[in-house]
Amino acid sequence: MSDMITADLVDLDLSADTKEAAARSLAARMVTQGRVTDLDGFLADVAAREAQMPTGLDGGIGIPHCRSEHVTEPTLAFGRSATGIDFGAADGPADLIFLIAAPAGADDAHLTILSSLARQLMNTEFTDALRAAGDPAAAAALIRGDEAPATPAENASSGTSEDSVSVSAAASADTDTATTPEPAARPFRIVAVTSCPTGIAHTYMAAESLENAGREAGVEVTVETQGSAGFTRLDPAVIAAADGVIFAHDVPVREKDRFAGKPTVDVGVKAGINRPAELITEVRGKAERGEITAPAAPGTPVQRAGDSSEGYGTKLRKWLMSGVSYMVPFVAAGGLLIALGFAIGGYKINKAPSVMDHFVWTQGDSWAALLFQIGVVSFGFLVPVLAGYIAYGMADRPGLVPGFVGGAISVTINAGFLGGLAAGLIAGGVVLSIQKVKIPPAVRGIMPVVVIPLISSAIVGFLMFVVIGKPIASAQKALTDGLNGLTGTNAVLLGALLGLMMCFDLGGPVNKVAYTFATAGIAVASPSDSAMKIMAAVMAAGMVPPLAMALATTVRGKLFTETERENGKAAWVLGASFISEGAIPFAAADPLRVIPSSMVGGAITGALSMAFGATLRAPHGGIFVVPLIGNPFLYLIAIAVGVCVTTALVVVLKGLRKPALGSTPTTATRGDATATTAETKQPVAA
Repeated sequence: MSDMITADLVDLDLSADTKEAAARSLAARMVTQGRVTDLDGFLADVAAREAQMPTGLDGGIGIPHCRSEHVTEPTLAFGRSATGIDFGAADGPADLIFLIAAPAGADDAHLTILSSLARQLMNTEFTDALRAAGDPAAAAALIRGDEAPATPAENASSGTSEDSVSVSAAASADTDTATTPEPAARPFRIVAVTSCPTGIAHTYMAAESLENAGREAGVEVTVETQGSAGFTRLDPAVIAAADGVIFAHDVPVREKDRFAGKPTVDVGVKAGINRPAELITEVRGKAERGEITAPAAPGTPVQRAGDSSEGYGTKLRKWLMSGVSYMVPFVAAGGLLIALGFAIGGYKINKAPSVMDHFVWTQGDSWAALLFQIGVVSFGFLVPVLAGYIAYGMADRPGLVPGFVGGAISVTINAGFLGGLAAGLIAGGVVLSIQKVKIPPAVRGIMPVVVIPLISSAIVGFLMFVVIGKPIASAQKALTDGLNGLTGTNAVLLGALLGLMMCFDLGGPVNKVAYTFATAGIAVASPSDSAMKIMAAVMAAGMVPPLAMALATTVRGKLFTETERENGKAAWVLGASFISEGAIPFAAADPLRVIPSSMVGGAITGALSMAFGATLRAPHGGIFVVPLIGNPFLYLIAIAVGVCVTTALVVVLKGLRKPALGSTPTTATRGDATATTAETKQPVAA
C-alpha cells in the first residue's frame, strides 16, 4: 500500500465539523499530490456514493469512498478528528476518517489492497494504534502495514487476495497429546455473500466481521465477497454442505439461485458489519425450525422484508415502494396509449366496438380504438401487479401468487387501489407466517412451488371475498366521490399539497405517494374530471425542480460548480420529461437551499394547475404530452411560474451565502510548481 498513502495524505488534526467538509479537506490533499484532477467532480462522486448509504461504522469510523473518473490512481487519505464527525453511524460520530479514491477502471490488485484495509478496520488493535499515532508518518506506516499490530486472528484471515474466504472456528487438535482424540461434532456451517454498491469497503468489512463472529461462536463461516474486482464463486460442494445462508448486501446477489432450499437471513451489508453474531444466531434458529427461503430467479431485483433492526414504518415503506415501482411502467404504458386513443379518436372512443370484431386498416378511428383498448388491458394489470409485488417485497417469490390473486379479486369486487394495498400486505403476511412453521424435511422441496401458493391463495381469497372486501370497496367509493366533489378553494389547496409532496424528496417515498395517488385516480377507462386535474397538477409540480435548476445554472452559473453546470444541461431534458430526479445532484450538494425553494415553486404550480382547471389523461410524458392536456396554455404558464419562483429563490439564497471560515483552499498543479487558489465558490453580487 506504499503507493497509495503517504504522510502527506494524513491529517491528524482534522478540523472539519461535517462529513462534506472532511471529505473536501482530505480530497484537497489528493489534489495536491496530483492523484485527483477535479476536486468538485470527485466530491460530487463521493456525495453520490454517500447518498446511497451512510458510510459511518460503529466504533468511530467513517469511510467515505467512491470510484471516479477524476482519480488518476488508487489513493487513500486519513484524517483524525478530535471532536468527531457524523457519518451516520448508529453509535455516534467518527474520529477516524478514511477517504478512499479508486479510479473508474481500477485494477484487481489495487482493489484487493483496499479490501485488505477494510478488513483491518475490524481489528480494534489496529484502530487503537491509529488513535495513538503521534505523527503522520507513523500513521501512514501503520496503514501501509509497515507497523501493523499482530492479532491472534491474523493468521486465519491475512495473506489472501481471493474473494472467497473460509474460516473454521473448530478447535484444533492438541499438539501435545500423543493419542488421537474422539472426533468432535461437526460445527454448524454457514455460507455468506457480502456486497455493497461500490464493492470497495463495506463488502470486505462485512466479510471480516462475519468471519470473526463465526470464529467466536464456534461456527464455520465461508464468505463470498462480490466486490468491484469481480468475485470467486463458492465451491458448490461448500454450498451443498452448508446448514444456513447469510446475505449481507445492498445490491442484488449474483447467481442467488445457487443457495436455494436453505435457511436464509437476508439483510443489508451494514447489518453484517455491526451485528454479525445476531445474524449467525438467527440463521441457526431458522435451521433448527426448518425454515427455508426460496431465492428469486436469476437476474430478478432483490427485495427484502428489511433489516430486522428497522422499524415497522421503514419496512412498510419498502414494501409499498416495491409494489409501486413495478406498477408504474404499466401506468405509463396504459395511460399514454389511452391518452393517444382519445387524442386521435376523440372522447367517444371508449364507446367504440372491439377491434377484434371491427378494424379497418385505413380508418383513423380504428387505430385510435386499438390504442385505447390496448391501454385499457394494460391498466387492468395495475392493481394485481401492485398487490403482487408488495407481497414480493415482504416474502420474496412465494408472495407473488397470493399477491396477484388478491389484487385480481380487488378488481373483481371494485375495491380498487385500496383493495390492492390491503391484498398485497395480507398476502405477504400470510406467506411469512407459513414460512415460520417447522416443516418436515420430506416436504420442504415442494413448499415454495405447491404448498405455500395453495394455502396462501386460499386464505387471501377468503379474506378479500368474505371479510374485508366490501368495507374496502365502500371506502374506495367514498374516496372517489370525495375527489369528484372537489371544487374551488379545496381543489387549489389539494394542488398545493401535492406540489409540496412531489418536490420534497424528488422521486423518493413522499414523491411516489403523491404520484401513486394521482395515477390511481386515472387508472380506469373513464376517469373523473377531478382525477385528471389531480394528475395534471402532480406532473406539473414534478417538472419544476429540474427545470428550475437548469434555469438557475444558466442565468447565474457562477453560483454553481462546473459539475453542477454540466448537470444543469441534462436537467433541461429531464425536467421537460417529468423526471424529478434530475434535481437530485443539486439537492444533495445544497439541500437547505434547493429543497425548500423547490417545494415553494412546486406548491405554486400545483395550486395554479388546479385553479386553471388543467386536466391530464396520461400519467407521464412531460411536455411531450401537452397536446393531450386540457387548457394546455394555462398549464404551461403554471409550470413557468413555479420554475421562475424556484429559480429566483435558489439564486437569492445562494447569492447570500458567505464563504466558510477556514475553508480548504483548492490546489492546482502547473508543471513543477503547485499553485494554491482561494475557494472558487464565492458569492456573486446581485
